[in-house]
Amino acid sequence: MPATASKTTSGSYSEILQQLLAELSALRNDIELSASQTLKQYPQYYTSRSFNESALNLVHYLAMRQYDLREIQERLAHAGLSSLGRAEASVLESFDAVIDLLSRATGAGYPEKTKPPFDQVMKNGGKLLQQHTAELFGEFYEHSTTHVMVTLSTEAAFNYALVKAMLDKGMTCARINCAHDDEPVWLKMIDNVRKAEHETGRSCRVLIDLAGHKLRTGAIFLEAPVYHLKTKKDRNGTVVASGYLVLTADLEQSLDNNDLFKIPAPLELLKSLTPGVGLEFSDVQQRTRLLKIEKALSNYEWLASCEKDAYIASGCEVKLHKLGLQNTKQTLQKFNLGHFAGEPVKIRVEKGDSLLLTGENLQGKPAEYSSSGVLIRPAHIGCTLSSVLGKLEPGHSVWIDDGKIGAVVEKITEQGALLKITSAKPGGVRLHSDRGLNFPDTDLQLPALSEKDLIDLDFVCRHADLIGFSFVESLADMEWLMAEMAKRQASALPVIAKIETNKAVKNLPDILLGTLGRHKVGVMIARGDLAVELGNIRLAEIQEELLWLCEAAHVPVIWATQVLESMTKKGKASRPEFTDAAMAARAECVMLNKGPYILDAIEALVNVISRMQEHQRKKFSRLRALHWNNC
Repeated sequence: MPATASKTTSGSYSEILQQLLAELSALRNDIELSASQTLKQYPQYYTSRSFNESALNLVHYLAMRQYDLREIQERLAHAGLSSLGRAEASVLESFDAVIDLLSRATGAGYPEKTKPPFDQVMKNGGKLLQQHTAELFGEFYEHSTTHVMVTLSTEAAFNYALVKAMLDKGMTCARINCAHDDEPVWLKMIDNVRKAEHETGRSCRVLIDLAGHKLRTGAIFLEAPVYHLKTKKDRNGTVVASGYLVLTADLEQSLDNNDLFKIPAPLELLKSLTPGVGLEFSDVQQRTRLLKIEKALSNYEWLASCEKDAYIASGCEVKLHKLGLQNTKQTLQKFNLGHFAGEPVKIRVEKGDSLLLTGENLQGKPAEYSSSGVLIRPAHIGCTLSSVLGKLEPGHSVWIDDGKIGAVVEKITEQGALLKITSAKPGGVRLHSDRGLNFPDTDLQLPALSEKDLIDLDFVCRHADLIGFSFVESLADMEWLMAEMAKRQASALPVIAKIETNKAVKNLPDILLGTLGRHKVGVMIARGDLAVELGNIRLAEIQEELLWLCEAAHVPVIWATQVLESMTKKGKASRPEFTDAAMAARAECVMLNKGPYILDAIEALVNVISRMQEHQRKKFSRLRALHWNNC
C-alpha cells in the first residue's frame, strides 16, 4: 500500500503543491487498480456485463477508504483546496477536480481527456441518489429532502381518519410489519392508504416487512383469571374515586379507552344495558359488589364503575338490576360475563441471577426459593425458536428485550441453556413474553427466509411497493429473495435490505455490489438490533459508516428505530431525541414507530427535517444566513 502523505511538509508553496499533485495522482491510480481487482468478482451480476456508475463509484470509495488520508487532507485544506471529505457520491470526479487545480497551479498540465466538466463534479452521484430515492419512495413533499415512513398500528386498518391525517401531516411511506396482524388486516391498512392518497392528492408508498425468524421470548405462565378492580383512595384509606372497566362484545376491535380493563360480555346483556342500571356480583372473596353502568362508548361497549375494590373472576355471574330511588334494586335477569385470561406471573431478574432459557413449549416462571431463602430452581423462559438452543455454547452472549438484559451462557443442560445475568438496571428488569432475543456470538445457521416469510411473500408481492428484507446477512440471502420474487412475477419490486447484525454490516459492500446491476435496492439501518449486536458506542460509529457507504453506492437509506419514541408513545420527546431526529435528516427516509401520539411525532419530525435541510445535506454544511433575532 503506497504512502498517502509525504513526510515533507516544508518548502515553497509551489513545492508543496507539486508534492500534493504527485501524491494525489499516485493515490488515484492505486484506487483505480484496487477497484478493478474488486470488480473482477462481480461481472456475472450485471446483465449488460458492464458495471453501472453506482457500482464503479462504490468500489472506488471502498478502495479509497483503505488508506488513512487524514494527514494529506489537512495539507489540502491548508492549501485552500478540497480535502476530499465529501467525495462519497463522486470519488474519482472529486480527485480529478483537485488534481486539475493542482496541475494548473503548478504548470504541470493535465491530460485534456480526463479533465472533468466543472458543473459535474460532486453532482453526478448526488443526482443518481436523488433519482434512486424517487424510484423507491416517490417525489418529496414541499421541497423536503427526506421522506417520512410510519409503522402502521392495527388501528390503521379500522380508522381511516387516522391514516388520512398521517398523510396530511407528512407521511410518505407506510410500513406494515408481517410480524403482527394478518392478511385481512394488512389489506384494510393498504386500502385506507390508497383511499387517503386519492383524497389528499399525496403519494404514499407501502413497504411491507417480512418478519424473519421469530427469535423472541416465549409465553409466561398465567395467574388465575381474576381482575383486581381498584378504587382510588386518599392517605386515610377513604375512597375518593370509583374504579372503572369496560364491558365489550369484541376485545379485538374494541375502542381504545386509555388503559381500562376490558371484560367480554354476552351480546344479550350489552343490549339490555342503559345508563344507571347495575350489575351485582360476588367477587372471589365472596363480597357483594355492584357495577354501575355509566355510559355507552360504542354500539357494543359500556363504561362501568364500582365504588369499592373488587376481585372479579373470569366468567362470574352477574344480576342485572334496575336501580330505583334510594338505590333500591329490581332484579331483571342473570348473566355470566365472558372469560378473560389471567395476568402473566412476574419474572424479575437482576445482575448475577441465573436464568434458564428453554424450548418454546415450556411457559416461563419466576425463580423458586426454599423457606430459608435457598434457590431451588432458577427463573426460566422459553425461546420461540427452540432449535437455536442447540447452537449455543458456554461463553456466548445473549441479549433480551432490545438489550435491557444482558447474559452469558454458563452451561448447556437437558432443559436448555443456563444463563448468568451480566447486565440489568439496578433493582432488576421484568421479563415479558414476545420480546426480542439476540445471540451476537452464535452462528445460528438459519435460512434467510422462514416458512412464514415464504407464505407472506405471496401477499407482499401482490400488494407492496417495497419489500423489507429482515435479517439479510449475505449476497446469497439476496439471491434467494430475488429468486422467490421472480417466481411470483415481482422482480420489479425494490428491496429494502435491513441491516440488523454485525455480519450484515461486514457483508454490506458484497450485498450491494451483487445487487446494484439487476435490482432496485435500499438500506434500512435497523438501530435497535444493531445496538444490541454492536453496543451503543460502536453503533454511533457504524451508523455513520453505513450512511457514507450507501451514499457512495447511490443507495437510499432509511434511518430507523426509536426516532422520537417518547413523543410517539407519551406525547413529549426528550432533548436528545430531537438531536437524534436532526441527525436522521441526513438519510433519505426516517422511520417512526407506531404509538398513540403518532400525529404529533410526524409533525415534529417534518418540522425538524425542514429546518435541518437548510443547514446541512449529508456531510455538506450549508451556510444559510443566520437570523439570531428570530431564534
